[in-house]
Amino acid sequence: MLVNNFLLLGAVLFCIGVYGVIVRKNAVLVLMSIELILNSVNINLLAFDQMHGNNDGGVFALYIIAVAAAEVGVGLAMVLLIFRNRKTISLDDLSEMKG
Repeated sequence: MLVNNFLLLGAVLFCIGVYGVIVRKNAVLVLMSIELILNSVNINLLAFDQMHGNNDGGVFALYIIAVAAAEVGVGLAMVLLIFRNRKTISLDDLSEMKG
């Protein structure tokens, strides 16, 4: 399979993730969109790793997976805390917390 196919898949996933971050009003769905963005970066890293023949892309992909796991843990903890206090996870309602 060609590297172009993997790069196209990564670009499509990245665009879907960015669209989800911009449009969604639910905090959990925004976190899922961020995960899509990180997974598209992993696909691109592994595609370029396959193209160049070294193993650096796989190492960076493992670091990104670890960061994504930490991001999900912290993000869901924040969402649960906000839900406990406000009874909603809508991001529009959180704009009241400014200044």
